[in-house]
Amino acid sequence: MSEPIDWVGPDQLEDGLKTGHYRPEWTWVAEDGGQLLARAVWWGVPDGAHPLALDCLYVHESVGDRQALAAELITEAHRRFRSQGMTRLPEFHLFSRNDASPARSAAALDWRIGAAAAAGLTDVLRRLRYEWTADRTPPAAPERLVFRPEPDDEVFLRAFREVAEGSLDTTTRRAVAEHGVEKAARHDLEGYRGMPGDRDWWRLAHTPDGTLAGLLVPSRNDQSFVVGYLGVVPSLRGRGYVDELLAETTRILLDAGARRITADTDLVNRPMAAAFDRAGYRNFASRTVLAAPADS
Repeated sequence: MSEPIDWVGPDQLEDGLKTGHYRPEWTWVAEDGGQLLARAVWWGVPDGAHPLALDCLYVHESVGDRQALAAELITEAHRRFRSQGMTRLPEFHLFSRNDASPARSAAALDWRIGAAAAAGLTDVLRRLRYEWTADRTPPAAPERLVFRPEPDDEVFLRAFREVAEGSLDTTTRRAVAEHGVEKAARHDLEGYRGMPGDRDWWRLAHTPDGTLAGLLVPSRNDQSFVVGYLGVVPSLRGRGYVDELLAETTRILLDAGARRITADTDLVNRPMAAAFDRAGYRNFASRTVLAAPADS
């Protein structure tokens, strides 16, 4: 595939079918006389009833109107998913690499974004993708905060609620606005609980006097170790504690055997992006998240 967009290749698809993250009924194609013209691959959790995200959208270069065919394919899949009880359309995650020209990246994104919008995914969120690799200097140990494991999910839930208040993360802000902070926090906790990362990696951060300063949820997905989730409580923001949270997250994942760590942050969340830059993370790609409006 010549476009600067990450896609699901044969090996990744085979692995995902084995684990249940991909399924034949979540993989849709358009053909003409046996020739493959388009393919859409949705991803979900192994025990989930419905897919959670569109992972790959491909239309052959020979197709005259790639956007129209892609829109038709996604729309037909959405109809089937809804007929099976799905109430919220899956998001579409587009990963574009930074090593291509802006014109090539825009061309690869534009017809996909147009197709997704025609199929009902009209909300657009831009995110920056970062990575830490083993050739970089490990971050220094935190000096101002104390980090402790907390096995009680209900204690962690209270911390999730607190850091969600006033968050710059767009997904968190939307979830709080739509569902309230309690439900949004529980959704975050359950989502990270369902990832392959070890629950024992999670930490609460406190100041030396015992005041809660924040939380961190190092984790991993099917491809790599990930920063996961971290946040500072509202009353202590602006003091540089995010650097210590990110440093501790990185150190935990390195101790777990990570050679590469990835992370995302919203384009508008400049403080988090600056923290990644200071910690030696490299912005290597962008993620565009396309979603249905909350009231659809």
